[in-house]
This record gives sequence, structure tokens and C-alpha cells, in this order.
Amino acid sequence: MSLLSVRNLTTEFFSGGAWLEAVSDVSFDLRRGEILGLVGESGCGKSTVAYSVMRLLASNAQISAGEVWLEDVNLTAADEGELQDLRGSRLSMIFQDPMTALDSLFTVGHQVIETLQEHLDLNVIEARERALALLRQVGIPAAEERLNAYPYQFSGGMSQRIALAIAISCHPQVLIADEPTTALDVTIQAQILHLIRRLLVEEQGTGVLLITHDLGVVAQVCDRVAVMYAGKIVEFGDVASIFSNPLHPYTQALLNSLPSQGIARGELENIQGRVPSLADRPAGCRFHPRCSHALGVCRQETPQLRTTADGQEVACVLYD
Repeated sequence: MSLLSVRNLTTEFFSGGAWLEAVSDVSFDLRRGEILGLVGESGCGKSTVAYSVMRLLASNAQISAGEVWLEDVNLTAADEGELQDLRGSRLSMIFQDPMTALDSLFTVGHQVIETLQEHLDLNVIEARERALALLRQVGIPAAEERLNAYPYQFSGGMSQRIALAIAISCHPQVLIADEPTTALDVTIQAQILHLIRRLLVEEQGTGVLLITHDLGVVAQVCDRVAVMYAGKIVEFGDVASIFSNPLHPYTQALLNSLPSQGIARGELENIQGRVPSLADRPAGCRFHPRCSHALGVCRQETPQLRTTADGQEVACVLYD
């Protein structure tokens, strides 16, 4: 069953006197109790998808087409009051940098308790007990003492645990995790990912949209993966299929640039060039200027996602 349905989402930014597409006709479903990875290089539109779903776009951005549904609620049509009620309760988000996501002027206890009282019918004593339980749940030692500490008194890993505690405090149906482990070392990264899977996916059946450029993380924790390039999804499927049989040249290049994958395939490579800017998107397939397989048709025809016999989806005119 789908918790979150994104349908033909197009998001634009106003820059240089024109509206420029950052996300183009993106569609996917997030199921109950799964982790869906959204991967690609920086500048491919992954975070813009997240902020579009949360309706937290900057003032120079707009959703120009498509819909986002949280079960029976159309998030693209909801007013700010409805969104305020949904954010933190049914729909939650962990941001990339916990040091900026937490407010340095308030204790972590205040910030957890405030979230609980905003969305749940709890008095101060009940909210404090729930906050203590959450800090213990995410592995904060001496939780009762740390409840009165300020964010600057915590390490990056501990700050991300607190951000996770706030995000899961009201048992959200959907959690969006935008590069939640980028600034953390490998050991802490593994602990945070384990907490997300255990506390949310396994215990609560939450659907998690994990945004990352780290394919190693995707291989560890995700069930399915969508590969984005220059604002469009170019390949979609379960993790095992994508890693064992990547169909799109971009997905192949991403995997072959990883030492663990590329060396094993005998094809360790560096993807030449860079993701095109919003104002300089090429005609046809957006990856063709960097693709070693590109033909004339790739420069003219815009490929659409098609479903293969194995259930993978790929947007490449050369696939057949």
C-alpha cells in the first residue's frame, strides 16, 4: 500500500528573469514499511523533491505541475494550516546538517517537548517523560541530564540522534531523510541508519524516503531505488536488480565509479563532465553529453520511463 504518491511533479525556480525546471515530471510511490533511496549527483534535484513534498520551498520556487498525496491528503493543494498539522505528525524530515536543524537558543529537551505538545495531547510532565524515552531510544547516554543541554554541547552524531528523536516523536507515517549521514563518520553513519530502520521501518511500519549520493548506503539499507539525473528519474527498481543489472548508462557509470563495484566489473571509471545547470539543459536525453553510448537519436528524442520484463523502469532510447 502506498503511503506517499508523487505524480508528475515539476518544480521550478525563478532565476535570471525566467522560471527554470529543477524537477521534471517525477513520479514514484513510497510503500508502508520500506526505505526508498533517491540517488544521483549533487544538482540532480533530489533535495528539491524532498522540499516539494514537504512544501518547504523557497520564495522563488513553485510546484508548477503534478500532485503529491499522503494517503488521502493532497499535499500540493493543502493550505499552510493543514501543512503545519501534518508536518511533524504524519510527515517528518531529517535534514542534512543537524547543527543547523536544531535551535541553538533552546535546550534539546525544550525542542523535543515542544514538538510533542504541538501534535499530541500531552501535558508538560507527560511530554517530558516521552522526551526522555525518545532520547534513550535513539541512544543518548544520561538522557535525564542531557535533556537540559544545548545543541552546541553535542557532537555531530549525537545532534543527529536528537534530530531523529524529534522526527520520530509523533510516529510519522512518512519520514524524509535528506543526506542524514553525510557529515558523520562511517561508524556513526551505520548507527544512525540502523536506528532509522529499527525504530521506524521495523517497529512502526513507517515509509522512509532516503536521499543520498552514497550508493554504499543505498546497498545497505534500501529496498528500492530511484536514480535521478538533471531533474528526471532515469531508472527505478529494487536494489538487488539495480546493483546487479543496471540498465541506464548513468546508473552504470555511477556504479562503475565505485571501487567496490567498478573494480569487480573491471570497469572502474570517472564520469566526465558535470550535471547541466537549470539554464543549460540539453535537448533529448539530458545525459547524452556525458554518455559514451550516445547516438544521434539521443540528442533529439527525450526518453520516457519504460518498464522491462523484469519490472525495472528505465528511460533510455537505446535500452532495447
